[in-house]
Amino acid sequence: MNQEVSQKSKLHPKPEGLALQYGTAGFRTHAKHLDHIMFRMGLLATLRSKKTKSTIGVMVTASHNPEEDNGVKLIDPMGEMVTAVWEGYATQLANAEQDSLLKELKDVIEKEDIDMSEPASIYIGKDTRPSGASLSRAVLDGVSSLGGKTHDYGLVTTPQLHYMVCCCNTHGCYGSPTVEGYYQKLSQAFLQLSQNASNCTDDQKRLLVDGANGIGALKMTEMEPFLCSKLHMVLSNDSSSGKLNHMCGADYVKVQQNAPQGMNMGVGERCCSFDGDADRIVYYYTDSKGCFHLLDGDKIATLISTYLKELLTQAGLNLQIAVVQTAYANGSSTRYLEDVMKVAVCCTKTGVKHLHHAAQEYDIGVYFEANGHGTVLFSKAAQKQIQELVKDPKTNDERKRAVRLLESTINLINQTVGDAISDMLVIEAVLAIRGMSVQDWDAIYTDLPNRQLKVTVSDRRVIDTTDAERRAVTPEGLQDAIDSLVKKYKTARSFVRPSGTEDVVRVYAEADTQVHMIIMLIIYLNIFNCKCIFSVFMCRKTLIVWLMRSVWLCIVSLEESEMSQNLYTNQEFMQAVSLNPSSEIYEYCKCTVD
Repeated sequence: MNQEVSQKSKLHPKPEGLALQYGTAGFRTHAKHLDHIMFRMGLLATLRSKKTKSTIGVMVTASHNPEEDNGVKLIDPMGEMVTAVWEGYATQLANAEQDSLLKELKDVIEKEDIDMSEPASIYIGKDTRPSGASLSRAVLDGVSSLGGKTHDYGLVTTPQLHYMVCCCNTHGCYGSPTVEGYYQKLSQAFLQLSQNASNCTDDQKRLLVDGANGIGALKMTEMEPFLCSKLHMVLSNDSSSGKLNHMCGADYVKVQQNAPQGMNMGVGERCCSFDGDADRIVYYYTDSKGCFHLLDGDKIATLISTYLKELLTQAGLNLQIAVVQTAYANGSSTRYLEDVMKVAVCCTKTGVKHLHHAAQEYDIGVYFEANGHGTVLFSKAAQKQIQELVKDPKTNDERKRAVRLLESTINLINQTVGDAISDMLVIEAVLAIRGMSVQDWDAIYTDLPNRQLKVTVSDRRVIDTTDAERRAVTPEGLQDAIDSLVKKYKTARSFVRPSGTEDVVRVYAEADTQVHMIIMLIIYLNIFNCKCIFSVFMCRKTLIVWLMRSVWLCIVSLEESEMSQNLYTNQEFMQAVSLNPSSEIYEYCKCTVD
């Protein structure tokens, strides 16, 4: 082992001084820095396979990052993300200098008591990035160095590889571990659900899909024949031209609150966007006034959980359903779920692994981040009850219909991870069954005006949080200032949290009106100007310019609205601006944006 690992590692040398950390998204950076990382993740995946006596997945992707980046993440036996302990091993191996790699490798083997005579099986996939081919070969080198066997699926979406790994390790119980098996399972469930939709017109079946110039576009083209014309997809940003994720894709649409380039949207047409590796999805449309309406992860979770709650009631099943959210979930969605639908809501730390684990605590756990990444988990006990009721000859017609819909919905959902293709088909089926338009869906509740800002800091660890990242513990005085600000406005909410992967702080604010939300952001300037708080930021002027530009963009977005005429006569707004000691920067930002 030592000799082969040593020889092959020389083909994938680590740049001296480079340090990366494995996070929720795995490793992500510019592709030119990743060759040694890929080789070493091949080694680690092989060790994980020997330890678990299961097939492990290695996905080469950087999701919604620019095309020049790439990344890698490991997939555990049931299709879930690798455990926190092994995330630590990944960072340990990735950052080991060339001459200490074998030592670090032996350290993992000893700590985990791994029997190196055990066979190892690794599934590998990649997205459409140009760097993917060479980086995948580096993974293969790592696996072969420790005698592991590989199945290279080539171009697949991230959720498809998660699905394959789960299928393999459940010995086919979850499905066939092939791309065609994935298409067949999902399409059959979708077609069964579609039979319960009454008289859908061609217009109602029409969906505009932004493929982000990524792997999702390629796979949707392959899958379309399996859907038997029950869904008419008009694909844009299909990777035939244009760069991956450039001015398109779910992340672009969510952040910019605007339609992607390359999509010709008609008034009221239902549209959706995938991200680069097809594990996120958001919906949207424009109204007759040209206003853009985004239906993000909060709206998706609300639609699906409402549908499932109704089916459980019709089926007479006493199963606990809950929606798992993060601090970024819009307050209106939380109030609607709790107060109107009487659905339990759980809040957890940001990051898919935290939501996934929390959702496992319920009979049915629905989780979606606001960015559109999410899925639904059904406990084994819940699935057993549903299957037994389907087979019970005493079940009356109404209950039988409800449980069959639940059964087909379970088959349509990829429970291993958020899956844009699976989620899209679930949403389309639910809208058709309930006879809802995208406008009807949007009208379930109205989002509170909100904004999220990202501020660069010298050390994000200075800010510590508690209560699912909704309250700041340090620096002293920060949370008191936020609490004082929030109390001034109806249904207002705000928090500050450090990023988990980079030295930035994320600031979130929502309130009952756009004007109040803008005032809150401006007052944040005064909060950050407090010495005990502001000292954590790299550059006072940089922060003020960034925040004021963001605030002014909010103001500009109101220019055509009825609220804009009230903005400049609002005494609170003018007072907040006058309190800002950097009014010249404010004027500069205004002129720059104008």
